Amino acid sequence: MTTPKIIALRKGPLLEKNATALAAIFGALSDPVRLRLFDLVRRAGAAGVCSCDLTEPLDRSQPTISHHLKVLREAGLVESRRDGTWIWYSATPEVFAVVTNYLSSVS
Repeated sequence: MTTPKIIALRKGPLLEKNATALAAIFGALSDPVRLRLFDLVRRAGAAGVCSCDLTEPLDRSQPTISHHLKVLREAGLVESRRDGTWIWYSATPEVFAVVTNYLSSVS
């Protein structure tokens, strides 16, 4: 499952397609563990963070971390790349920019 692509946000009412995409993003972030996980990935910057380094700060098992990362990836918030046996995660800048723009555009 992939999140519908968000088209350009405009000043008028939120389009249904954009509302669906934003709801998937906010839904993924609505879990406290995923929100903390996303924060760790976001703070790692463009270099990303190895999934192996995420279990200790969150005090969760590797399968639990993998499940939450999958939800964040399906929502488009993180992207992954394999390096040997490990998977590295980084925040998806485009989606993060759209969410930031949406939240800061309240007038």
